[in-house]
Amino acid sequence: MKRLHLILAATALFLYGTGSACTNFIVTRGASTDGSVMVSYAADSHQLYGALYHTPAGKYRSGTMLPVCEWDTGRYLGDIPQVQRTYSTVGNMNEHSLIIGETTYGGRSELEDPTGRMDYGSLIYITLQRARTAREAIDTIVELADTYGYASSGESFSIADRDEAWIMELIGKGFEDDGTGANARRGIVWVARRIPDGYVCAHANQARITTFPLDDPENCRYAPDVVSFARKMGYFDGADQEFSFADAYAPLDFGAMRGCEARVWAFFRTVADDMDRYCDYAMGHNPSNRMPLWVKPRAKVSPKTVFDCMRDHYEGTPMDMTRDLGAGGHNCPYRWRPMEFEVDGVKYVNERATATQQTGFWFVAQARPHVPADMGILWFGVDDAATSCLTPIYCSTTEVPESLREGNGSMLAYSPTSAFWLFNRITNFAYMRYDLIAADIRKVTDDWETAKLDEVRQIDAVMFDAPAKRRKALTRYSTEQAQRLFDRWSLLDKYLLLKYMDGNVKSEHGDVLDYLACNGASSHFVDNGNGRDIPDKIQWPGYNEKWKRAVAADNGETLRVIE
Repeated sequence: MKRLHLILAATALFLYGTGSACTNFIVTRGASTDGSVMVSYAADSHQLYGALYHTPAGKYRSGTMLPVCEWDTGRYLGDIPQVQRTYSTVGNMNEHSLIIGETTYGGRSELEDPTGRMDYGSLIYITLQRARTAREAIDTIVELADTYGYASSGESFSIADRDEAWIMELIGKGFEDDGTGANARRGIVWVARRIPDGYVCAHANQARITTFPLDDPENCRYAPDVVSFARKMGYFDGADQEFSFADAYAPLDFGAMRGCEARVWAFFRTVADDMDRYCDYAMGHNPSNRMPLWVKPRAKVSPKTVFDCMRDHYEGTPMDMTRDLGAGGHNCPYRWRPMEFEVDGVKYVNERATATQQTGFWFVAQARPHVPADMGILWFGVDDAATSCLTPIYCSTTEVPESLREGNGSMLAYSPTSAFWLFNRITNFAYMRYDLIAADIRKVTDDWETAKLDEVRQIDAVMFDAPAKRRKALTRYSTEQAQRLFDRWSLLDKYLLLKYMDGNVKSEHGDVLDYLACNGASSHFVDNGNGRDIPDKIQWPGYNEKWKRAVAADNGETLRVIE
């Protein structure tokens, strides 16, 4: 999604543009515990409705045209010729276990092309219908953008299949009238680098490819004019070997480090050693201390670890969002937008962590080489990753669960059968008393995800039937589990309201998992023993110490108790 453009002007952080921001983590086969290639993605937008997109495979007659609409806005961009055969897709994954994620870095605004017919979202979803491997996907993206013109700003793509993972960065060339009103500069400049096996990579709305090898086509591919175009535009004047894509097309500023690169740093710091030495860079204080493009993890990374890294709020770092006064009386790790505020003429930043309130949907996709290609898994969720849950959707599924279906509700229309609205209702309730409520949600999340990971391992051991039979079974499993998660979250919704309404905390027999296990029986909560369902032993935990001291400092003379 489009980056929230943050620029440092003088000593202030200014916000311009109305876009959004996303986060991608990439884990190669040799870096994962189960030998899978993993890509995570959070589609973060204040306007995006969280749904699971599905396109069936198709065969088309010659001359069939495909309409292209901008993914962010729905704006019609034009028609392009359809290919004769397309592949089935679900979310950001296709039936061959090809995965494509993205984050928008923006870059130099003069390189946007108002005549382009291929936006970044269309590049993703059309490419998934046409390519089987990561290398084919790179070729397809380049062909589409160069043929029809690129309609978006600078973009980073995660592209992975069952064998390898790539990071690709591209940007348009701006507009130059060729004398007929067409663009003489149509197309993109780009670089794609294969992530070494055994390493992890990430990007979060800032271009990350700096210098790159010019003579290693097996591991690094690039546009033939990627350097010469930068020279032409005055972005670079050194030797070819010194050329840095990011520095030429998306120069660093404070916002790029603090609002974007910091999320990469948080992931690297969780899975790899010696990353605290880049803390000053992540905080936007030292651009010369740039992080590497990829790092080797201290131990192999499990799918559950990637799930949880998407829930990060900089806990345990100087940017920990649960610790300052902005977290309120209940350690809430969120700061409502805009991303900066001003006090007495001085501007300050509201942190932007990986987990954020405006997530439409998120996923962790696994391309798995030890099973058939149609058994790749899109672990899919909606709303804020920290207080939502992932459910397994096999990449060959032929149906979308009703709770995740496009058209089941919208950002302007509530639906009681929509997972997006159910998760949002619970999450927004949690924001009010985060330290208490989020802990209960996390118990349910961990229990569910751990159980589903175990179930997937059991399915792997037996699911090697004929492809048609296998896909039917995998579709049934995917839709059934999504409905089970919806039902479980509906029960959790009732539990949280019962337990935490009006600032109280009702005492209970056991915990939230016990409540779910007994299907919400009223006997779960402690009553006064008189047979009238009247609660007993109600607790009032109050506020955290920092908040109490702040309130006392602010209004203590008025609030002081006189003995």
